[in-house]
Amino acid sequence: MYVCGLVIPVPEHGMEAYRRWAENGAKFFREYGCIEIVESWEDFTHDGKQTDFRKAVAAREGEKIVFVWQVWPDKASFQEAEERMHDDPRMDSAGDPPFDAGRLILGCFEPIASMGRE
Repeated sequence: MYVCGLVIPVPEHGMEAYRRWAENGAKFFREYGCIEIVESWEDFTHDGKQTDFRKAVAAREGEKIVFVWQVWPDKASFQEAEERMHDDPRMDSAGDPPFDAGRLILGCFEPIASMGRE
């Protein structure tokens, strides 16, 4: 298992536009081997003293945080899919994301422990 995580500031009034964009994207990622994608809309985030989700992406007034994780079979599968997806012309025709992509955070992680679904 290999996990890609994102933290994205999205205009609060844009939740439905974001949901449509994410659902279309999920179909695309699934074609390339992504096992699971969870898109989560901010319900509660703690305001930290040094940092927090909102500070990390320089969230502005009227923006909500979307926390996303994608599960891939393994790192090699993810890397191969990334290369192939960027060559797919549909990647450029997906439309502009309904958020400021320059402030999103993306990171990929090798799990060291897990509990839950098999």
